[in-house]
Amino acid sequence: MIHPDISGNKFWKLFYNVENYLSQNPNNSQIIAFGGAFSNHIFAVSALGKLLNINTLGIIRGDELKNNWQENPTLFKANQNGMEFRFVNRTDYRNKEKLIENLELEFPEALIIPEGGTNKLAVEGIKFMLGDEAKEFDYLCCAVGTGGTLAGISKFAEANQKVLGFKVVKDDSLESKIFELSGRKNFELIDASEKGYGKFSDETIRFINEFYKQFNIPLEPIYTGKMMRKLFELIEADFFPKDLKILAFDTGGLQGIAGVNDKLKNQKRGLIEFISDFH
Repeated sequence: MIHPDISGNKFWKLFYNVENYLSQNPNNSQIIAFGGAFSNHIFAVSALGKLLNINTLGIIRGDELKNNWQENPTLFKANQNGMEFRFVNRTDYRNKEKLIENLELEFPEALIIPEGGTNKLAVEGIKFMLGDEAKEFDYLCCAVGTGGTLAGISKFAEANQKVLGFKVVKDDSLESKIFELSGRKNFELIDASEKGYGKFSDETIRFINEFYKQFNIPLEPIYTGKMMRKLFELIEADFFPKDLKILAFDTGGLQGIAGVNDKLKNQKRGLIEFISDFH
């Protein structure tokens, strides 16, 4: 609802990063972003580049798509937005410090945004997700990947509000990372990772389809689908005190559904049924 392509939290995580960069580099600007082949962040940066007429470069985890990336829906759309790609094998990709160091030497004028867009400026941008309406709620919930969105919600939440993060990754360091960025201990992390990041069960796909039929709200299976399914389980298990209000943030990412359905089709599994509305 914020923007058709720079959706959900991506818009606000990029907001201050890009505003600050452009104020210092109005000419010959370039944005470099990291992500996997189906990354919502990669796609959002490409859309922002098109909107602002800025060159964008995607550093893509894994080199298996180097010669046939056109078959990947996310990368194909990102390229249509003007993004160029550099495919990095997974071993080199894990060594982010060295990778960023080399990119800074090669592109000294570029804005290099970390994976998932998480840094201190991103956290500051998340405050725009918490308007006056959010103050009415007792619990604030969101899916957690790199932790930037939850850190921002934690930092700018009201004193009486409890913040719940639904982890979609198996990362034991997330709690300390989020606390370092938010400076507050008003949050709790809940495991919603299932089999791991980017992996999802048939039960989650069924939940997403039923949720759409019931509420006409589309979810995706990497982040929001896992969060909402786990949230409903907690409600049914009386995790929350009675009569308190829960606000769950939909952080976008619907562009990834086409790629998810391709994967499900190859595995002969049930598909996300509303893809035709968003393809």
